[in-house]
Amino acid sequence: MTRFGIKGFVYFLFLFCITKGASAQSFLHTEGQNIVNEQGKRVLLQGVGLGNWMLPEGYMWKFGEHGDRPRKIEKIVADHIGQEKADKFWKAFRRNYITEADIKRIAELGFNSVRPALNARLFLTEGENNQFVDEGFELLDNLIKWCKKYHLYVIVDMHGAPGGQTGQNIDDSPNNKPELFSDPKNEDLLVKLWVKIAEKYKDEPTVAAYDLLNEPLPERTGAAEQYKDRLVPMYQKLIAAIRTVDKKHMFTLEGYNWANNWSVFNKALDSNMFFQFHYYCWDRPDNLNDISNYLKKQQQLNTPVWVGETGEKNNAIYFATTQYFEKHNIGWSFWPWKKMDTQNTPYSIKSPDGWKEIAAYSRNGKDITATDAEKIFNQLLENIKLENCVYFPDVVNSLFRCAPLKLEAENYGHDGYLKSYFVKDTLAMSAHYRKKEPVKVVVINNDEHSLISGQVVELGAGEWTAYKIKSTKKAEYNVSLQLKAIDSPSSITVVINGKSTNLKVEQTEYSELKLNPQAFKQGENDIKVEVKTGRIGFDWINIY
Repeated sequence: MTRFGIKGFVYFLFLFCITKGASAQSFLHTEGQNIVNEQGKRVLLQGVGLGNWMLPEGYMWKFGEHGDRPRKIEKIVADHIGQEKADKFWKAFRRNYITEADIKRIAELGFNSVRPALNARLFLTEGENNQFVDEGFELLDNLIKWCKKYHLYVIVDMHGAPGGQTGQNIDDSPNNKPELFSDPKNEDLLVKLWVKIAEKYKDEPTVAAYDLLNEPLPERTGAAEQYKDRLVPMYQKLIAAIRTVDKKHMFTLEGYNWANNWSVFNKALDSNMFFQFHYYCWDRPDNLNDISNYLKKQQQLNTPVWVGETGEKNNAIYFATTQYFEKHNIGWSFWPWKKMDTQNTPYSIKSPDGWKEIAAYSRNGKDITATDAEKIFNQLLENIKLENCVYFPDVVNSLFRCAPLKLEAENYGHDGYLKSYFVKDTLAMSAHYRKKEPVKVVVINNDEHSLISGQVVELGAGEWTAYKIKSTKKAEYNVSLQLKAIDSPSSITVVINGKSTNLKVEQTEYSELKLNPQAFKQGENDIKVEVKTGRIGFDWINIY
């Protein structure tokens, strides 16, 4: 954990890790299963989601049921400091939460895109006589201006549509029902809002795509069963309306049930669109969820596929998922850029003194116990500024698979048998993690609160696993491995870019073995761990 800085590292990471050919001055379009720029170069969108900014989410505030969505969070603030001061608070909050400094930093770290989560209520009033709201458009204008300056793309995400597309807290649903689909007025308002957005940005290449609806119609509430047949017609109506004013921009379409059920899609709905799913591995022990269904659709529909949200877990999963996606030509957007009191996002916001009292009110909804609430909220306005947040380089390094990092043994490559691994028994699939492959993964720690992988790989004589990591520069790194001998004594060979180091593994409990400093190339580096004699448990490689 370090503070905002490390200029040399940032510079090299920016140069190396950012997708080559991705210039935010060039319109993007789809070409078969690729997204390409105007020069025909493939662009893999690797971004971050700007959640909690224009659509605050209760879990990022450590709030309970009475503060689980924007309108309820707004009520909590107003209950504590009065409506007039609350109105001022929110304008300051939105000015401070995402600033030019955030966008500059996102670009420096190697991301090439952002996905801002929009709440329609910030752009268009509710109730009768609906009017456009200047503030939302001003915020979006500023974001696009900054992204243009720092060469990032913007995927405009309709996270909270008029009336709500999920009937849940994530879209600021007013009545816990997906009223976008039940009230024709809400559908008309959504069309009106998207056309207004398209009119404003039709000639702006910094905008990569329009994400028409975030995570519509969950299955568990019955919303999908009731309204899923209306999803494609709604997408078609939105696309047709937008195309009357904007012929250039891509669309990205999400399936129902949190973006992930694509059964309603049997063809592309526009010649310049890509499909999107969301990918969270929340299982414990860790499990790398299968994406074969999306890969089949990628082939059948012959369109690009993108992961609009992934994250909210640990570094082992972050390394694994981006490796998995990119092997299959799938870009991604990490969720979210920052949130309160966390270690698993690029930046963490410190909670103000007294915040627990505010959070307690969000759970019981009865008694205001916070003393000097205005001071607490004012402190939050300072804490959300990037310069006051805590940076976690290990999160970013894991996403881009760049040294220095800790590489978990189970995150060997995705090139298959004899390329990324060799085991003698290819018929017995692993019981854990990568369940369609024969490398044996064993659970040793199932602590649901741990940010560390609790799994190891077991390998016998002649078996091996292979890895690829990046380095932003030519350099020597210290390298160590966490191992134990299942059959003692055992021995292994570690090969880094063709240079071999032989090690005896005699300890029968997991412990760290250190190598001499190892030479790494700028760019991609190959690592192979092969068992020569005996049998070992292999936990991780640390490159530092």
